[in-house]
Amino acid sequence: MTSAPCCHHAAAPVPATPPGGDFSLLDHRGHRVDAHAFGDRLLLVFFGFTHCRTVCPRELAKIGDALNLLGDGARQFQPLYISVDPERDTPAVLAAFLTRFHPGFVGLTGTPEEIEAVKRRFRVFARKAPDADDPQGYVVPHTAITYLAGPGGRYLAHFGDAIDAVEMARRLRSQWDRHQTASSGEIDHG
Repeated sequence: MTSAPCCHHAAAPVPATPPGGDFSLLDHRGHRVDAHAFGDRLLLVFFGFTHCRTVCPRELAKIGDALNLLGDGARQFQPLYISVDPERDTPAVLAAFLTRFHPGFVGLTGTPEEIEAVKRRFRVFARKAPDADDPQGYVVPHTAITYLAGPGGRYLAHFGDAIDAVEMARRLRSQWDRHQTASSGEIDHG
């Protein structure tokens, strides 16, 4: 009989890298921006596409409602809508689409390679799929998660699509308080 190797010789698990990170994309005004372009504001990042009929309009409206609930505190957050359909979502298309939502939204797009890179960093699934109901014959099913990132795109939290605007606003307020405490060098003892 051979004995199994002892577990203490097993390799230590590799820690998972959190989603998020820097990016360089075009905003809906045609300017190149990165995750550092928004100063010390926290980034609310949602991925989608302008031809999305249900998920994107619902989630962007919810993010806007949460920001409205924060009142003046909304200035501490920068909502970003990153397109997963760069072929159709030009800066001009994003600008027109975003007029329906919170005025603080910044739409971002780029080359297919740039979009693939930012999707990988945020661990976003999005892939073209045929759709006979779409005038151009396809949709882009995608991850429906709103990410909260610190300056530079550093992951802080995420919100699934089941969360409502009131709970999102509560959590955003709490995250901002933590961010302020960490930024000021104070220690939060609980």
